[in-house]
Amino acid sequence: MVDHVQSLARGLAVIRAFSATDPELTLSQVARATGLSRAAARRFLLTLEDLGYVRSDGRLFSLTPRVLELGYAYLSSLSLPEVADPHLERLAAEVHESASVAVLDGEDVVYVARVATARIMRVAISIGTRFPAYCTSMGRVLLAALPPDELDAYLEGASLRRLTSHTIVLPAALRAELGKVRGRGWAMVDQELEEGLRSIAAPIRDRSGRTVAAVNVSTHASRTTLQAARRDLLPPLLATAAKIEADLAALSAARP
Repeated sequence: MVDHVQSLARGLAVIRAFSATDPELTLSQVARATGLSRAAARRFLLTLEDLGYVRSDGRLFSLTPRVLELGYAYLSSLSLPEVADPHLERLAAEVHESASVAVLDGEDVVYVARVATARIMRVAISIGTRFPAYCTSMGRVLLAALPPDELDAYLEGASLRRLTSHTIVLPAALRAELGKVRGRGWAMVDQELEEGLRSIAAPIRDRSGRTVAAVNVSTHASRTTLQAARRDLLPPLLATAAKIEADLAALSAARP
């Protein structure tokens, strides 16, 4: 490639030679790991040391915290959807069902990330789609995390319409269901938003433990029983929520 800067590529290769299992390397080890000659590896290491990215005790070389600056611009630009997208893709591929992330906006959930495997609703779901929070799994996860006074205000003012024969529309019944969600840490909604649609959701929390979003998997009742959803969908869903939380925590730590 005409535009390929070989010296830059080699310098980055030297940085990548270090890892959690090999935090300290000799000159010979760096040369061997990168395929560079000892003389070339030495030049790159000394340049990186001069720039503050590498330190040396005279024999062993190691990276300094300054290398974090190289990824800071990228991390600082990431948003929740960008953090969640690769995890949703892996989750959807694992369970062969659609996966989404949503946030609470007033009385609705708003989809901010989604990977669809098949259309199982009459309404096509895309980024920005809104649904009532009270009858969706992600909405219940988010409502269950509200402070008591905010939840009281929601239950007093929300319009709980019966969308299917399964929809919970009594405030007391919804409050009781939200208490169960809060206690077990996830929500299952069975055909309350639309006939045939089942979904299961888990919270996504920030570093302080505050629920900032929810992630779910949706399926059709004709192919997934409630028991199968708990057995087959819940474990990978909870694992995905934990991975998104870990990435958000790392992102938060990288920002000033």
